[in-house]
Amino acid sequence: MPIDVAFTPADLAGLGVAGRTVFMIDILRASTTICAALVNGARSCIPVGSIEEAMRLAETLERREVLLTGERNGVRIAGFDLGNSPHEMIETVVRGKTLVMTTTNGTEALLATGGAARVYVAAGVNLALAGALASEVLAEADDLLVVCAGRAGDFSLDDAYAAGRLLQAALGRRRPRQGLNDAAQVCLDLARRYGDNWLRPLMAARSGRELVALGFREDVEMAAQEDHFPVLPQLTDRRITPAVVGAPYPPALP
Repeated sequence: MPIDVAFTPADLAGLGVAGRTVFMIDILRASTTICAALVNGARSCIPVGSIEEAMRLAETLERREVLLTGERNGVRIAGFDLGNSPHEMIETVVRGKTLVMTTTNGTEALLATGGAARVYVAAGVNLALAGALASEVLAEADDLLVVCAGRAGDFSLDDAYAAGRLLQAALGRRRPRQGLNDAAQVCLDLARRYGDNWLRPLMAARSGRELVALGFREDVEMAAQEDHFPVLPQLTDRRITPAVVGAPYPPALP
């Protein structure tokens, strides 16, 4: 039962992505923001790697139906319609829109999953749905890969804790040690240490502290609200849309 966690996208080089089912986590904040956008009616999110690519792509689409979305170092990019805050993803703004998104860490992690069989976005706000599918994946495919976005190429406590909570939900009463890489075991240990209180590790993490300093404490608090946004985003052909919940695994690809 290979269950692997990558603390950063750079760690994927030693794990292999091709043909695997991947869950990407950037709880502060891209994963949480994507869930908020889709729950509130966004048509899709398109992750891109740079500001320039985002602007070029927006020019090729119907501009009235596109929202440029993203941040650098926590702050909305100049000239963009939205930042990377779940509080900005209100229905009157995002319904029916395509979000072209670039963020400091989350979109990089998503783009690093090329070659995977399926890619889903996980967070605290959709833990029940993500955990249920991850459990089904283990039952059917006996293989799981969780990619943490990390922070500027480094380990992040917030993402690792979220990965541990996802693995707990996927494993249920099973507690295998064989098959888990060291990073997965660390994530499970963090989940046991902090228990069910999402806010403690999110506030303790450097990313959380920096967001609070920037005035985004409410974003951290929203990310700590378990199952607040019941949607399971799936990345297919460079677009993130809601997965069909309840479809038999593996779901049919479009």
